Amino acid sequence: MVQNPTLEDVARAAGVSRATASRAIRGAGKVSAIALEAVDRAVKDLGYVPNSAARSLVTRETGAVALVVAEPDERIFSDPFFGAAIAGVVEALGPTDKQLILAMRTRNGGDERLTRYLGNQQVDGVVVISHHDNDQFLAVLRERAVPTVLVGRPARPESDDFGMPYVDLDNRLGGRLAADHLIAQGCTRLATITGPLDMPAAQDRLAGWREGLKAAGIDEVVMSEGDFTPRTGRLGAQELLATGERIDGVFAASDMMALTALQEFEEHGLRVPDDIRVIGFDDSAMAEDSHPPLTTITNPARAMTAEATRLLLSLIKGEDVEEPIVLTPRVLARESSGVVSAS
Repeated sequence: MVQNPTLEDVARAAGVSRATASRAIRGAGKVSAIALEAVDRAVKDLGYVPNSAARSLVTRETGAVALVVAEPDERIFSDPFFGAAIAGVVEALGPTDKQLILAMRTRNGGDERLTRYLGNQQVDGVVVISHHDNDQFLAVLRERAVPTVLVGRPARPESDDFGMPYVDLDNRLGGRLAADHLIAQGCTRLATITGPLDMPAAQDRLAGWREGLKAAGIDEVVMSEGDFTPRTGRLGAQELLATGERIDGVFAASDMMALTALQEFEEHGLRVPDDIRVIGFDDSAMAEDSHPPLTTITNPARAMTAEATRLLLSLIKGEDVEEPIVLTPRVLARESSGVVSAS
């Protein structure tokens, strides 16, 4: 017997998916006789007992879905990515009678209150965006068998979280596209301002960026770690300038950082794109309206969260959702990287 066996333990022992094990235990139908027998046997062998919160979730739905944004409120309300992400969830919930609940971290960065709330299972399911390597609430969601879909790949491939369904952008390809684009524009002295490297998206963008440089036989001049916010874009630009290195191209892993980095370069007498070329990531509304207009990599936040919410609604119904969905980014070339506007 497994001490305090989980639903995942039952599914593994029975050789079925977590969703199938859940339906078999709940008696929700759509389970073959063979699978039902295997789950029943695993439940008895392991001594699995569904917790009361899980039983309540099955018998009395709350009518609410939580969007968990693992960031403090000051970032959520200043970054247009999150506004688009929320709109995607609202769009997908439109045909249903479910209410959206926005759950955020406390200002000091801790997630104890968030973990307690989600652990009480006051929602029918959860969509998670902007998660980090050290997030504790994911383990609670998994342990309580709360239907959960991630936006962005799980942080650690070796962790149990990797079994959660997810919708992602191919961020590695996005970083590679940024490198290829700047190199195609004649840049050879390249630097980057990354996102927070405890986040899969930032890790993948950096990996793709370096992959592109390596393929071109170019060494990265310098790297500065940011956190996707405007403040670290400015600080990152200052750090790059302080090295004294001659840099002719910069990839900032978010538009928010790219825009303030661009401003910092110009305040130090560098002309964009004549002296230094800049590319961002996200395709935010501000990118096209900046001076000069910012070249960027697309990041369809609304489409990703809408798709994740649709997957979640399927999970709540007890349907199997096995495969991740990965969207493809592309370059929107504008003047900040030396591309002359067609207009």
